[in-house]
Amino acid sequence: MIRTLTFTAALVAVSSAGCANLRSFRVKSDPSPRPAAGPDDESRLEPPEIPFALARDDDFVVRVVVASTSCSGTLIDEDQVLTAHHCVAQRDKYGDFTDKNARPRDIRVELGGDDLPWGDVGVRAVVAPPCGHAAGEGDIAVLVLERKLIGVATAKPRLDAAPSLGEHVSPVGFGRCALSSEAISRRHRSGGKIDRVLDARFRLDASICPGDSGGPILADGSNEVVGVISAAVMDGSDKTVGRAEFTRLDRWRSVFASAKAIAEGQSASELPPIGGCPAK
Repeated sequence: MIRTLTFTAALVAVSSAGCANLRSFRVKSDPSPRPAAGPDDESRLEPPEIPFALARDDDFVVRVVVASTSCSGTLIDEDQVLTAHHCVAQRDKYGDFTDKNARPRDIRVELGGDDLPWGDVGVRAVVAPPCGHAAGEGDIAVLVLERKLIGVATAKPRLDAAPSLGEHVSPVGFGRCALSSEAISRRHRSGGKIDRVLDARFRLDASICPGDSGGPILADGSNEVVGVISAAVMDGSDKTVGRAEFTRLDRWRSVFASAKAIAEGQSASELPPIGGCPAK
C-alpha cells in the first residue's frame, strides 16, 4: 500500500477526542504536625518536598491532558515539561486549532506509565513560540509546573547540537492507534536512522500513534532528548512504520531559557519575545 506524506494538521499525532482524563491522586506531604528536630538529630530532618516513592526510571515521559484530548511530554527539569505546541493550542467549537494557547489551569500533567496514573500536577505557565499552534514551524512548548516533582527522573534535552544524519533514535509516547487492543500507556516505539535534517525539524521512518505527539525522540544508548514528536502518517496500526516529523530542540533554545526564567520566579511580561518563526 502506498501512503502519501503530507504534513498538515490532519496528520498531527494527537489523541482522538473523547479520551477522558483518567482518575489519579496527588502525592502530598503529611500535614500533621511533627516535633521539631534538634541540631544533632539528622534522622528527623525532612526535605522541603517528599520524593515520589512510586516513580520509575522512565517516568520522565509523561501524559499531557487538555480537555478531552491528550498528548505526551518529557520532564526535563523538576518543574518543566517539554511537549509539542499544537498539544496545548486552543481548539474552536469544530475541534480545529486556533492561534491561542490553552489556559494553564486547563492543562494537567499525569505521572506514571500505566493506564492509571499514580499522580498528577497542574501547570502555571505555557512557554511557546508565536507559531506552531497547528504543528509545523514552532511546534514546541515548555510547561512550567505548579510545583517541583522531587524524586521523579528527568531527561536531558539536546540544546547545543543539531540531530545528526544517520543517528539512530526512538520515539516514546502515550499514543494509542485505532487497532490497538491495549489501554493507553507509555510505549517505546519503533524508530530508525534520521535521514533528513531541516532548519527547525528532522524526519525519519518511525511508528507513531495518535497521542504520541509532544513525546520525546531519544538518542539510542544515551536517552538524550533529540526532538519532539510533531506529525506522522498513520494507518491505525501501531505496527506500521511510516514517515514522521520531529521538532529540533537546538533551534528553539530561547523557549527553554524563558521557561527556566519563569520557573525561577521571573514574570513572563519581563522577558523578551520568542523569535524564530517564519516571516508572514
